[in-house]
Amino acid sequence: MRIVTDKGRPSATIEIPLQKPLPDYDIEQMDQPTPRDVDGILVSQGFRDLVDDARGVLTDLLSHTGLEIVQLTGAICPGDEEVYRPGLWIVLQENAATATNALSPAAQTRVSDVAKQLVTRLGLT
Repeated sequence: MRIVTDKGRPSATIEIPLQKPLPDYDIEQMDQPTPRDVDGILVSQGFRDLVDDARGVLTDLLSHTGLEIVQLTGAICPGDEEVYRPGLWIVLQENAATATNALSPAAQTRVSDVAKQLVTRLGLT
């Protein structure tokens, strides 16, 4: 998982590459030789179901945190040795901040905690 705070903005990006097969979502083969091969997974019904479930879990996790979902979509994540994997791309924003402020230290901690809980609750590790 990779978390990057946006400089000068009250938001952070979370990239979560899928590490193991998710049979409940009909996602069996993680490692793909090209980004184009990952595209086929990202448009599958199983992956769309995963994104929907992630949105539901995130909505629950973000309740009363001062954070909100700006973007939640699929991602093509580079793996080891020219391998690509499907993943989740999430942008969270601190809703109490103005557009010119950086993400507060407390919100940065909450983003990290939310990301870890999302991975655990969806069984992505």
